[in-house]
Amino acid sequence: MARATLTISSKNYSSWSMRGWLLCRMAGLEFDEIVISSNDPSTRAELLLLSPSFLVPCLRHEGATVWDTLAIAEYLWELTPDTGLFPKDRLARAHCRAVSGEMHSGFANLRSALPMNLKARYPGFKVWSGAVADIDRISTIWRECLSAYGGPYLFGNQLTVADAMYAPVCTRFHTYDVAMDATLKSYCKRILALPLMEEWTAAAKEEPDDLEELDAEF
Repeated sequence: MARATLTISSKNYSSWSMRGWLLCRMAGLEFDEIVISSNDPSTRAELLLLSPSFLVPCLRHEGATVWDTLAIAEYLWELTPDTGLFPKDRLARAHCRAVSGEMHSGFANLRSALPMNLKARYPGFKVWSGAVADIDRISTIWRECLSAYGGPYLFGNQLTVADAMYAPVCTRFHTYDVAMDATLKSYCKRILALPLMEEWTAAAKEEPDDLEELDAEF
C-alpha cells in the first residue's frame, strides 16, 4: 500500500503546515512530504494571508484527501485513538476541541501583526495594539488549561491537538519577544524544545526561499 503523503509549504512561514505536520508525527503516521514552493501563486497568497482558504497542509492516506487542519486532526484521532491526540475524558476532550477551534478560526490580528518567521528575531518588538487582545485571550486559554489539567502541556502530561494548534503561536511569541509571565514562558520554552519542533525549525532555517514581504524590518 502506498505511503501517506502530506503536502506542505514553507516551514519557515507556514503555521498551518507546521500544525498538520506535527499532528501527523504525533499520531505516528508514516508519510512522505511534498513541499510546494513559496513561489507558487496560491501558496504565496496563503502565506501572505491573501487567500480566503488554506489548502495546505493536505494529507492523502488510503484514499482519503484531507486538507483542513482540524479535519486532519479528527481523521488522525479516528485512525489512532490510542495516541492521545484528544483527551480520553469527555469534558476535557470537548474543551480541547473548543480551544483548538478558537485557534483555527480566530486571532486574525495576531496572524497579520506577528507573521510566523522562524528565521527572524525582533527583541523589544512593539506589538500593534490590535493584536494585544488576541495575545491576552491566548494567554488566558493557556493559563486556564495549565491550571485545570496540571501541565506540562495544555491538557496534562500528553501532547494533544491543542498543543499542535498553538505551537506556531509559541514561535511567534519567541520571534517578536512577546512579554509573558513565568508560567506561560515555561510552556512556550517546553513546546519549542520538543524534538519535533527542533526538527521542524532546523529544516525551516535551511530553506533558501524568502518572502520579502515577511522579512521587512518592522
